[in-house]
Amino acid sequence: MALEPSQFRQAITENTLRGCQLFVGLPTADIAAIASFTVPKHLDKGDYLFREGDRSEGFYVMQKGTINVHRVSAAGKEQVIHLFRPIESFAEATLATQEGYPADARATEAATVLLIPKNDFVDLLRQRPDLALRMLASMSQHLRVIVGLLDDLTLKDMETRLANWLLKQCPRPVGAAPVEIKLDRTKRVLAAEMGTTSETLSRTLAKFRDQRLLRVKGNTVVVTRPRELQKLLQQHLGEL
Repeated sequence: MALEPSQFRQAITENTLRGCQLFVGLPTADIAAIASFTVPKHLDKGDYLFREGDRSEGFYVMQKGTINVHRVSAAGKEQVIHLFRPIESFAEATLATQEGYPADARATEAATVLLIPKNDFVDLLRQRPDLALRMLASMSQHLRVIVGLLDDLTLKDMETRLANWLLKQCPRPVGAAPVEIKLDRTKRVLAAEMGTTSETLSRTLAKFRDQRLLRVKGNTVVVTRPRELQKLLQQHLGEL
């Protein structure tokens, strides 16, 4: 028997929630309860989901597309904190505070997110303390991302930042064989994550290409000599 449109939407929402790390392993009844008060929001490319300081409505789970969470400095410079993709959750920390969202969130392509309303979810937490522990684990993961970002930004030299980022995408331990990296974001977004401009990123990629450390074609970067890149990184770190 075919599902009614409302039943179909409920089933899709439950499937997304079930795949989210925050809710993995929850009983079907709990997933259904959360899905019953979840609100889907659709955004076009460039639309803002929220801006820094906006009153928190709740937290979000990505269903489709990507959301760029970032801060903007007084000088107007954008620093990307993280690019969220399907089944990732974000903004959970606002459940525990009366303050607004701590950053801006903008769709980098057409996107659908699931809003988990604050009041409804807090009521559920009171009944299910184990969910609160899951929230702490999720926020701890976000904190690790931010700490990693701070580590990268302390590498003042752009060559060091880029080498560090490329090597993080390579299998460990770093071997001699070439490694192909598919860029899942634009160079402008990647540059913003590194705290630089797309022009500077392009120049640094070109420098590495001239040194035969990598090849670039479209959205694919091939690190041709990972160990040599690792040696370059170690050399730069030794000079900082």
